Formats: sequence, C-alpha cells, structure tokens
Amino acid sequence: MRTTVLTAMAVCALCVAGIAAPAAGPAPHADRVLVLKKERMLQLLSRGKVVRTYRIALGGDPIGPKTNQGDHKTPEGIYVLDYRNAHSKFYKAIHISYPSARDRAAAREQGVSPGGDVFLHGLPNGFGYLGAAHRLKDWTDGCIAVTDAEIDEIGAAVADGTPIEIRP
Repeated sequence: MRTTVLTAMAVCALCVAGIAAPAAGPAPHADRVLVLKKERMLQLLSRGKVVRTYRIALGGDPIGPKTNQGDHKTPEGIYVLDYRNAHSKFYKAIHISYPSARDRAAAREQGVSPGGDVFLHGLPNGFGYLGAAHRLKDWTDGCIAVTDAEIDEIGAAVADGTPIEIRP
C-alpha cells in the first residue's frame, strides 16, 4: 500500500514538473500565433517556423467553435490580436478579434448573440501562484489561458495586429 501511494505521488510530481516546464530564454518576435485546441497548444511563429510552444487551457466546453454568447467555447478561425486590456480581471489580457463578420452572420441566422470579449490571458488576478496547474482543466468562458509568466513572454513577442489562427 505504502509503495503504491509513494509511486502515485512520484508520478504526480513528474507530471506537474512536466506541465510546469518553463520556456527556454526570452521569447523571440512572432508574426503569427497558431492555437491547436485539441492538442491544448499555442505556438508562436516567425516566418512560418515555430519559435515557441505553450500549453493552454480553453473554454469549459472546448469542442467545436464558439457560436453564441455564454456557450463557454473558444472560437475557431482566423482573427487578430488587436489590443491589450489594461483593466482586465485576468493578468495581461490580449483581445482576440472575435466575432468576425462571418461569426456575426452565423449567430444572426440562429437568432443568438455571437458573444465577444475573447482574450488570450494569464490567470485571474491574484491567482498567479496556481501556475501550470491551471491547465489541468479547461476553465475559461471561451478564452485561451496561459500562466502569468507565459503571457509576459507572449505579450513581448507579439504586436497588436498579429494574426491568430485557432484550429479545432
């Protein structure tokens, strides 16, 4: 019994250590961001090459594209990181330009609001201590979340106007 408990604790520690592995060196300039929802991965690209990869948490109902306000889904498609929200309740939030004209038209056809306020952000203010553990569960309302240290890196690597593609 004791060996089983110790083994389980060791496996958990290794898993958390792997989840919390910091990126190597400062983030380079990125001209594009790619999000792979199924893999829970965000990649910074420069001239078509991946220069940095981050593990992410998504909306609480991550499968499928965002179609309406309150569906807890992360959008899918090509958008732009268009501005930074200095007054966010999350650490260093960068706005994603959802909804697009196509998203608004699809929502209008369904008679619903497409929603908005989709961001790439760190942890809720005051919860930075959670670090990589936040990725154990998809928890946002449709945003893309990374650790506070990671959003610092990402924010330094991307300029406003950088395209972000979010794939299923």
